[in-house]
Amino acid sequence: MLRSCLNVLLVFVLGAAAYAGNGSFPAPAVDAPVAKASGQQTAVISGGCFWGIQAVFQHVKGVVSATSGYSGGSSLTAQYQIVSTGATGHAESVKIVYDPSQVTYGELLRVFFSVAHDPTELNRQGPDEGTQYRSSIFYSNDEQKHIAEAYIAQLDKAKVFSRPIVTQVVPLKAFYEAEGYHQNYATNHPDDLYIRYNDAPKVAQLRQQFPDLYTGK
Repeated sequence: MLRSCLNVLLVFVLGAAAYAGNGSFPAPAVDAPVAKASGQQTAVISGGCFWGIQAVFQHVKGVVSATSGYSGGSSLTAQYQIVSTGATGHAESVKIVYDPSQVTYGELLRVFFSVAHDPTELNRQGPDEGTQYRSSIFYSNDEQKHIAEAYIAQLDKAKVFSRPIVTQVVPLKAFYEAEGYHQNYATNHPDDLYIRYNDAPKVAQLRQQFPDLYTGK
């Protein structure tokens, strides 16, 4: 059973991110250099329902693909109905394949923290509650870990948010692709109330806040 639209209007009003700053969202002080040649690298993140995270990153310049899935648990429990119990260790996650000559890992995290979700909400996002909706960065190498931890420290020190960041930075053990009906859900169901009130505004905010990173593809 897919998510209910109960209380989405209330959540839309009360579930705004805790971003307390004025002006542009700060860029990472520590980041990977822009690659000199085209290639492909992978980032895995989680921050609430994977529909919205996937939708946001599908509109980021340099992103080759964004796939909804599960990370943090075993292959035996990487199924939506089981993950939805909150007892599997999995988080609804998105695997982002990107061209590091077009967008850096730090720039992806900048989008993640500013418009894709609220990193100050513990084990929930908007109307969705449970550990499967936790905010996490699943790093695949030491460079990703260093950039993520440095950026969180930078944002906390600058008091960019009115509440502490609760995002976990943990090693990526595996990523399991979600069922086909979850892929491109926001694109395929633009009139779904859940999408209209929870996810479409994130894409609109990306376009407004980061016009240089936004792509209408």
